[in-house]
Amino acid sequence: MVPADRLLAFAAMSFLLIVIPGPSVLFVVGRALAQGRRAALTTVVGNTLGAYVLIVAVALGVGAVVERSVVVFTVLKLAGAAYLVCLGVRAWRERGSFQAAFTADKAARGSLRTLWEGFAVGVANPKTMVFFAAVLPQFVDRGQGHVTAQMLLLGLVFNIIAVASDSAWGLAAATARDWFARSPRRLSLVGGLGGLAMIGLGVTVAATGRKD
Repeated sequence: MVPADRLLAFAAMSFLLIVIPGPSVLFVVGRALAQGRRAALTTVVGNTLGAYVLIVAVALGVGAVVERSVVVFTVLKLAGAAYLVCLGVRAWRERGSFQAAFTADKAARGSLRTLWEGFAVGVANPKTMVFFAAVLPQFVDRGQGHVTAQMLLLGLVFNIIAVASDSAWGLAAATARDWFARSPRRLSLVGGLGGLAMIGLGVTVAATGRKD
């Protein structure tokens, strides 16, 4: 399987990439501020599943197509950006109802819907898309064989680190939300800011990345 030195090197590089907030982290934080701990952690799970789909795609050779094709990459990037903007607009429009949502049963909002939203952001994240397509294959020891299995193992290491880091971000943001929830005005403010953050994130995702 993957040599220990390559595994550790990949884990270190993954950690450096993950701790720098990107689309997934900002989305988790936005969900934590808007809907609390449960939604934040469900979003983390969705993000992780979406990221692992990218890993499987790279392991099966699809990632090389995405990495080489400007059209495919751009379509995926813009789809993810548009989705983020739509979610941000909806959060902004619904900011006045956040107090009722906070005091109501938190299970009322479908967990599957939250999971899907996290998955959609994770699978369309250009930051991880490029990382998996361009960097992941470099840590595979082709002389050992089982190239696909090595990529899947490396991807699992990435996701374990991502789950720990994103969960910490989400829980910290959810704790801050509890303070905001003591005032309807503050909660409405943080809901609006969360929506604006997601809109800004979507615009950023659309404007960044490869231009060749």
